[in-house]
Amino acid sequence: MRRRHFIALLGGAVTWPVVGRAQQPERMKRIGVLMGVANDAEGQARLASFLRGLQELGWTDGRNVQVETRWAAGRADAARSYAAELAGIVPDVVLTATTVAFVAMQQATETIPIVFVQVVEPLKSGLVTSLSHPNGNSTGFTSFEYTIAGKWMATIKEIAPAVVRVAVVHSPDDPSATGYMREGEALARTLGVELVPIGARTIAELDRALDEFAQKPNGGLIVLPNAFTATYREQIAALAASHRLPAVYPLRYFATSGGLLSYGFDNIELYKRAASYVDRILKGVKPSDLPIQQPTKFELVVNLKTAKTLGLTIPESFLVRADEVIE
Repeated sequence: MRRRHFIALLGGAVTWPVVGRAQQPERMKRIGVLMGVANDAEGQARLASFLRGLQELGWTDGRNVQVETRWAAGRADAARSYAAELAGIVPDVVLTATTVAFVAMQQATETIPIVFVQVVEPLKSGLVTSLSHPNGNSTGFTSFEYTIAGKWMATIKEIAPAVVRVAVVHSPDDPSATGYMREGEALARTLGVELVPIGARTIAELDRALDEFAQKPNGGLIVLPNAFTATYREQIAALAASHRLPAVYPLRYFATSGGLLSYGFDNIELYKRAASYVDRILKGVKPSDLPIQQPTKFELVVNLKTAKTLGLTIPESFLVRADEVIE
């Protein structure tokens, strides 16, 4: 009897840990997100596109995945602070939007996988060593190449041939501005155009700088893509109109917000595509096995209402090339 009683006890002791392990729930996956401006409709649309892409792949926030979102508003100091905070949570993967956020996240972790969106020329900038096989813990989707600045410059000259001075509006916190200026100046010299960089963090700063710039005639404007210009796109378009400056913007939502015209890619779709990379990383794929992708479709949008306000006649030969004309 003692022997049978001992075996029964031993059998029970062996099975207890097994029961305990079976009762432990599987840890919910975590996704960190470092975005631009929270109270901006465009920023919310980008996040919604990403979450919609995740849901189509079987991931629903609060059900089988937890999404931790931080909004840095394009400020380098805020991006660094939130990147460190996200790294401390130790998510399974982080999505970063724009170069500023990506650089901050790269500095915060060398191990947590990062999927970036809207990063300019990561190879030339030294942020990655290869597009086909990215190094380390990062991969993602680029935005523009710096050479697009030449296209923007040529576009201004096509619709406003008298322009001989072009102000380039950028954020001092955005390191990509230097590359755009370098490429823009190369073409500007051949067109006889003077480029004038204007860095601003507030609308008041930009207003003062444009007021000074517009004191001389035959000026134009190129607005670079960053969190500052995206957030204050309506105010920037209004300033350009008040100073009667023909302006080229990088993305469609600038033109729909009152800007004269835009030439760029569909950035909302880019966030949905990013969800596919996050999905694959959550399923075990390494970032280095996911090639960095570039935009394939660009669109030209013209706002004729703004052109009329500026007293500018857009050539018919230009309008027929537009993907969208706002009347």
